[in-house]
Amino acid sequence: MIRNCWMSMGLVFASICGGLNANDAPPSVVLILADDLGWSDLPAYGHLWHRTPHLDALAASGIRFTSAYSAAPICSASRAGLLTGRTPAALQFEFVTKNEPGRQQIDFPVSLQTPPYTLNLPLRERTIAEALAERGYQTAFFGKWHLNQHYQRYLGWHPMLGPQQQGFAVAHEDFGSHPYRWGRQTPQPIQQDGQFDQDTMVDRAVEFLKRGHEQPFFLMVSLFHVHTPVRSRLEWLKERFEQVIPGEAPARPKRVDYAAFVSELDHLVGRLLQTLNTTGQRENTLVLFTSDNGGHPEYTANSPLRGSKWNLYEGGIRVPMIAAWPAVIRAGGVCDTPVSALDLFPTFLEAAGDQVVVMDRRSGQSRSILPELTGGSSKQKQRELYWHFPYYHPERGYAEALSQVGIDDFAVSRTVPQSAIRSGHDKLLYFHDDQHTELYNLADDPGESKNLAASHPELNMRLRKRLLELLGADRARFPQPQAQQ
Repeated sequence: MIRNCWMSMGLVFASICGGLNANDAPPSVVLILADDLGWSDLPAYGHLWHRTPHLDALAASGIRFTSAYSAAPICSASRAGLLTGRTPAALQFEFVTKNEPGRQQIDFPVSLQTPPYTLNLPLRERTIAEALAERGYQTAFFGKWHLNQHYQRYLGWHPMLGPQQQGFAVAHEDFGSHPYRWGRQTPQPIQQDGQFDQDTMVDRAVEFLKRGHEQPFFLMVSLFHVHTPVRSRLEWLKERFEQVIPGEAPARPKRVDYAAFVSELDHLVGRLLQTLNTTGQRENTLVLFTSDNGGHPEYTANSPLRGSKWNLYEGGIRVPMIAAWPAVIRAGGVCDTPVSALDLFPTFLEAAGDQVVVMDRRSGQSRSILPELTGGSSKQKQRELYWHFPYYHPERGYAEALSQVGIDDFAVSRTVPQSAIRSGHDKLLYFHDDQHTELYNLADDPGESKNLAASHPELNMRLRKRLLELLGADRARFPQPQAQQ
């Protein structure tokens, strides 16, 4: 059985069955979303040489989830699921947005034609920001949107489909200190010990936090770190990691840059947390930190997990998730109950006073995890989660990619259209090209190395049937044989 959450000192106030007391002031919410940060990239999750003191402190001050999942193994789909509480399959937004409509053209013979690209999150979809704004929350967004067709430039917000059209009253488009802002000119390196690059995007978020807030607020800071290009200006920091990272470490030069990038991410998170402290808002602010998908295979080791962003092995979808809320959550929490980014919508609403249990009425994939946050256990039956990725990856360079998905191979591998379901500790992957399945017990085999499909035929068939039922309930789009196109 899945262990319930454990809290070192319990909770200050909360009714696990009924949510927070009616007289409790609703919290402000700060959602910090990292880009491509792997599950094992933080020392709080066991990394040996990355340095993230601010995120370590956040984990120590709140609760750390060990089995948290993104909504998808890829950016746009993951963000769409997080913001709406609905599965990417139900949204029919399972890949990344593009410049123009169309279909995948893989530079290698493949057996399936994948669904047409979805370019925009429809305005009819209700987001966390819209729901909290209806409850009187001030809403603000800073950072990476990636939920509309690229407008005028890569990642450009569309004036009719950006954050301000989806419930965020305040929103500014800004690459911050990420190399996206550099263009063709690489700025001078920073040599001075302890000096970080100025991040104008986080500057704006800090300014928002410093305003006088008579009402609770929902602030989403969608960081560009640690997405490629992984290029750090902080030479002093890279020199430190040159001394720390073992000489025999695979892909060592890239990992030095990546380690510095992770520290830059941590510095940006630290600025936000410090501002909450100095403005006296930390006590009744729910801060939640997570990542949009697993780590990039050329830069980080996702071990002990198999796979990486772009596929549905654990390395592609299991992500760090840390929550702190001093007024309610006491320090030292660890929870291994499976939770999902889809859960954030109902969780934030319940914390704000709405008794919301399930947002996606068809497959029931999202639910409030406020009981886990406040140290209790959910009374719902064993958790069931599923994912759907009906595409190939990479679209270019498929022939050169590794034919098998491994652990810490530090190279892009071939991802074929696939779906997956986790029920308890059991996880099944279904591959649409030849309809074969793989079955793993994550408690005994988190690296998904022992396929149990042949030795456990009844469990394999039951999970396969249930996965297809969930996909059908969400009216999922499926890849089709090329001959049918």
